[in-house]
Amino acid sequence: MSGRLSDIRTSAFTRACARLVLPVVLTPAALLAPPPSGPAGPAAVAPVAGDAGTPAVGRAWPVGVRPRVLRGWEPPATVYGRGHRGVDLAAAPGTPVRAVAAGRVSFAGRVAGRGVVSVELDGTGDPPLRTTYEPVDASVAEGDEVTAGEPVGTVAATGFHCAAPCVHWGLLRADSYLDPLTLLPPWLLRGPPPRLLPVLGVPVPN
Repeated sequence: MSGRLSDIRTSAFTRACARLVLPVVLTPAALLAPPPSGPAGPAAVAPVAGDAGTPAVGRAWPVGVRPRVLRGWEPPATVYGRGHRGVDLAAAPGTPVRAVAAGRVSFAGRVAGRGVVSVELDGTGDPPLRTTYEPVDASVAEGDEVTAGEPVGTVAATGFHCAAPCVHWGLLRADSYLDPLTLLPPWLLRGPPPRLLPVLGVPVPN
């Protein structure tokens, strides 16, 4: 009887050890296994036509210092699919709209009842990158050369497709839509660095 009891205890101990060792044995296999197949999530959706080499030539936001992004770039799955082919920046009517980088005005006029300004950016390849801003009351004309930060117009009083007044900022290379935020270097996306102000009544250390 004692021998049988000993066998039962040994068997139970062996099964307990197996349960502890099994996950360790399976873990390397799980790490080496290929990822499960299935439909791609939103992050894997391809843009209309991507451009991984977009140069960060921007030197100014189109409006303000670091405006609130009301809606970001949402590349559609197909050329004619639903999405958002640009970025909406909060901006009150009359706010100056600036060129984000140096270039030449390729269009300044009205499209579907909205004022639109388009600028071909210098040194961005062939075909060059092209930024668009709408709705804008243009202060420039086709063929004008503009520098980074130079006003190209003001935010129009009507023509918004946002719930609040905004500027729709787009970026294209030929007919391919790209994310305009990729034009801005990291320091501009983060905003200006903090500045230390003097404290009144406290002597400046030598």
